Amino acid sequence: MDVRRGRALLALVFAAALGTASLGGAAQAGGAAKYRVRIVNLTAGQPLTPPVIVSHRSAFNLFRVGDLASVGVMQVAENGNVPNLVSSLEQAADAAEVVAGAEPLVPSGLPGSTSHPDHASFVIEAPAGARFISFMSMLICTNDGFTGINHVRLPEDVGDQKVIVANGYDAGTETNTEDFADIVPPCQSLVGVTGSDPGTGASNPSLLEGGVIHHHPGISGGADLVPSVHGWDDPVVRVRITRVD
Repeated sequence: MDVRRGRALLALVFAAALGTASLGGAAQAGGAAKYRVRIVNLTAGQPLTPPVIVSHRSAFNLFRVGDLASVGVMQVAENGNVPNLVSSLEQAADAAEVVAGAEPLVPSGLPGSTSHPDHASFVIEAPAGARFISFMSMLICTNDGFTGINHVRLPEDVGDQKVIVANGYDAGTETNTEDFADIVPPCQSLVGVTGSDPGTGASNPSLLEGGVIHHHPGISGGADLVPSVHGWDDPVVRVRITRVD
């Protein structure tokens, strides 16, 4: 794939809304605490879409193993559609602040790592009563794979921190064809393994799986994806959460 074309497709898939922080109504209340969230991609060959992070009340769950994926989670896991998830979280009654990253997290040594880091840090607020945090990113070179954390309690005191590692999950929404025709275009340009199909940033109804969120089985190598390149060993990411104010 032509590098310039790959970068243009990358911009189309992630859309112009990335890099903005969106504040829900709850986060405007008094007693807000601030946290720094550092996310590191631990894989060797799986770029991640820009992370979407949300602080929230206890009643909220971004995703849970064994449950159906929400539309927002599905849109990220299948299509890298970060703005769709951000929009849905902004409207969620128990969500507080929503922060979206500005660029993918690409493992060092891949072509995409020359212009994108393998880690990123964010600052997010959590008002009184919203002392939990969740995040997700797509595993870009998969049909509907993602990683993230759900419903993690935030550190209590300034200076306290938590370190969490997270595995790869399958949204259960799209069949794992491992065919570039069914995978978002940035996969090829970021990793450097290319094919004749440009890829797609839209869901294909014929691949509808109708399953639930579960542990991702990994890359089998049945089509265009290469296990030795795109495969991974869990954990997929490391998340460090520090209360800073």
